[in-house]
Amino acid sequence: MTDTPTQLFIGGAWVDAADGATMPVDDPATGEIIAHVADAGVKDSRLAEDAAVQAQEEWARTAPRVRSEILRRAYEIILDRTDELAHLMTAEMGKPLAEARGEVAYAAEFFRWFSEEAVRIDGGGGLLPDGRNRMLLSRRPVGPCLLITPWNFPLAMGTRKIGPAIAAGCTMILKPAPQTPLSSLALAAILKEAGLPDGVLNVVTTSRAGEVCEPLLRGGRIRKLSFTGSTNVGRLLLAQSADAVVRTSMELGGNAPFIVFEDADLDKAVDGAMAAKMRNMGEACTAANRFFVHSSLGEEFGRRLAERMGALVVGPGTRDGVDVGPLIDRTGRAKVEDLVVDAVERGARVLVGGRTPEGPGSFYPPTVLTDVAPDSRLMDTEIFGPVAAILTFDDEDEVVRRANDTPWGLVGYVFTEGLDRALRVSERLEVGMVGLNTGLVSNPAAPFGGVKQSGLGREGGRVGIDEFLEYQYLAVPVR
Repeated sequence: MTDTPTQLFIGGAWVDAADGATMPVDDPATGEIIAHVADAGVKDSRLAEDAAVQAQEEWARTAPRVRSEILRRAYEIILDRTDELAHLMTAEMGKPLAEARGEVAYAAEFFRWFSEEAVRIDGGGGLLPDGRNRMLLSRRPVGPCLLITPWNFPLAMGTRKIGPAIAAGCTMILKPAPQTPLSSLALAAILKEAGLPDGVLNVVTTSRAGEVCEPLLRGGRIRKLSFTGSTNVGRLLLAQSADAVVRTSMELGGNAPFIVFEDADLDKAVDGAMAAKMRNMGEACTAANRFFVHSSLGEEFGRRLAERMGALVVGPGTRDGVDVGPLIDRTGRAKVEDLVVDAVERGARVLVGGRTPEGPGSFYPPTVLTDVAPDSRLMDTEIFGPVAAILTFDDEDEVVRRANDTPWGLVGYVFTEGLDRALRVSERLEVGMVGLNTGLVSNPAAPFGGVKQSGLGREGGRVGIDEFLEYQYLAVPVR
C-alpha cells in the first residue's frame, strides 16, 4: 500500500491538510493502523469547493464523447488493477478477497455503464398546443456536487456517484467515510491517469464531517448532494441542504423482509437467503433483515440455513478459504451483539453462532435465530451484521402487513413458485426494489433506491444520470 495516496486531492494536486492533521486507518481484522491519511478541515473543503466551481463551466462544455472516453479508460484501468484494489479494500474494510474482487468488477461496471449514457443525454422539442411557440428542451449539468459515500462498499459507492456526475458534466467534491478513505484516494488517482481534468473531482478525507460538509451545503455554490448512509444522518443533511435549496439524492437505511411462501422452492430460498444475508458480512443496506417463513417450512428452512451459515469460515479477509471477514469496527460488532442478546432474552433460540469470539479484530460469527419475538429490537433496527432472524406466518395478508410495518422501504425478497402470488405480493410491498426468487438485486444497469425513509432518487440504470441533470425549456416564436 506504499503507492496508495494518503493526501487530499484538490484541483488535480495531492496536498496535505492545511493544518497538517492526519487520521489513522485501521485494519478491522487486527485493529492495527495500516495508514495515516490527511484529515481535512474547513479551509481544505473551501479549497476543494473553489476548485470544483472554477472547473464547472469548462467541464460542462466538454464534449459528451470526451467524458465518455475518460470513463471508459478508467473502467479499463480498474479492471487491470483488480488484485491491487481488492487487497487495498480488504485491508481497510475487512471483506474477504473474493468479495473484494467482486466489488472491483461491480465498481468498474458503473464507469462502463455511464460512459455509454454520457453520449445519450437528449432533450426534446415540438410545437406547443397553442401554435404560437416551438418548445426546445435541453438537459444541462446541475453543477458542482458534494458526494458522500459509506464504508461498506468503498469503491463501488464512489463509482456509482462519480460515474453519472462525470457523464452529465458535473464537477465534484467526494467525502468518503473515514474508516475507508484509501479506496477513494486510489480511485482519484485512476481518474487522473485516465485524463480527468484538474478540479473536476476533488477528494476530501476527514474525520470532521459535520464541520467540513455543513458550510458547503449552506453556502449556495454546491448545487447537488448525493449521500449514501444512515437515515439519521440523511435527515440532518436534508435539513442543512434546505437553506440553499440544494438538490438531493439519498440512499439511506433498509430493513429488508425476506418472505418464503409454502410453495417456494426451498433450495432456491436458502441459496437466496445466503446471498441476501451474507453479502459483505451482512453489512449492506440491501441485506435481508427479517425472515418471514411460512409455518409449514419454518423448521426445515431454519435447519438448512443454520447448516449453511455454520459452515462458513470466519477469519481475516486476506486468508485463503475465508468466507466471512470482520465487521467494520468494535462499535459495529457491539451493536450486533446487543441485538442478539435482546432477541434471546425475549425468547429467540440460537440455531448457530451467537457468541463473540475472543482475540483481536471485530469478528462476529454467522448467526441464525428462530422463534424471534416480533417486539425484538432487531425487528425494527438495521442489523448490519451476519444475523438472520426467523419468524413464521400463515396468511399472505398478515405477512405483507408485517413486512410493510417499518419506516424503511429499500428492498424486499419474495420466494414463491406461483406467478400470480409473485406479482401480487411484489406489487403490495412498499419497497423500491424486489428480489423475486433471488437474493441479489444490485446491478449497475438497474435503478437502485427505495421509498419511505429509505431515500430519495435512484442510482444506476438509465435514470441514474437524471439526478445530475436539469431541464431547460426554450420558447421559440413561430413566425
